[in-house]
Amino acid sequence: MDGVLVVDKPPGMTSHDVVARVRRAAGQRRVGHAGTLDPDATGVLVVCLGRATRLASYLQASTKTYEARVRLGVTTTTLDASGAVVSRHDASGVDEQALCETLQGFVGAITQVPPMVSAVKVDGERLYARARRGEEVARPARTVTIAHLVLEDFEPGPHAEATLLVTCSAGTYVRALAADVGERLGVGAHLVGLRRLASGRFSLDRARALEEVEALGAHGELRSALLPMAEAVADYPTVTVDDAGARALGVGRPLAPTGHRGPVAAVDAGGRLVAMVQDRDSAARPLAVFAPVERNG
Repeated sequence: MDGVLVVDKPPGMTSHDVVARVRRAAGQRRVGHAGTLDPDATGVLVVCLGRATRLASYLQASTKTYEARVRLGVTTTTLDASGAVVSRHDASGVDEQALCETLQGFVGAITQVPPMVSAVKVDGERLYARARRGEEVARPARTVTIAHLVLEDFEPGPHAEATLLVTCSAGTYVRALAADVGERLGVGAHLVGLRRLASGRFSLDRARALEEVEALGAHGELRSALLPMAEAVADYPTVTVDDAGARALGVGRPLAPTGHRGPVAAVDAGGRLVAMVQDRDSAARPLAVFAPVERNG
């Protein structure tokens, strides 16, 4: 099976755990995901099956939208509720207006330091592995973009809580955002809940519960839940190629330039994804080929 499955990830399991269960339900090994969610987080997890696993990097680069619950006045070692408490401060002085004004300061391009519990590699080793040994190492800051940051709900008090709607670029750490907001307010904060509402063009209204995925697999009907590869990359510029162009891409030959910057989806007359291509050296060159080449005779 080749295609994309949108799963509503439940809490208490890793993204790799979800992939393992989808792999069993599908009865095939080529399964991967496009964008990790922390074990305690829930919501949209884009899972790729078969040849669509080669689309993971293109899908992972998309904008994400989250609903984040933040507790002010308490900081933790992991920047979320799973860590040990580091400090406590009275957040009673923070009101809704002060919080909204602070949030606006984080809209746009900002720099973040990846949390020690992240999967970023430093000196060839994942940060979370070093964190488990109690190590703290310097991490280079990275630039991310917060497109929208809206306060949905606010409950004042010594440990005030706020629900934020966050739309951000790939690679944004919402737990780091929560901690940075708390630091700027002078009381500290940590993330107590996170739900991914959308990843690129995939939103919760298209997501399937993991139990539903497994039930479809048990009845041999999982294919019906898969989205075609061409639909998965429909946010990218698209060009249609004829049979000759599809055959050329299938064997790695370039075509005439598309005139677009960045990756472009090349589809055949039937709308099936043939390849992802990119203009370089006055030609559209295949980055990844998906459709098998069909020959007559």
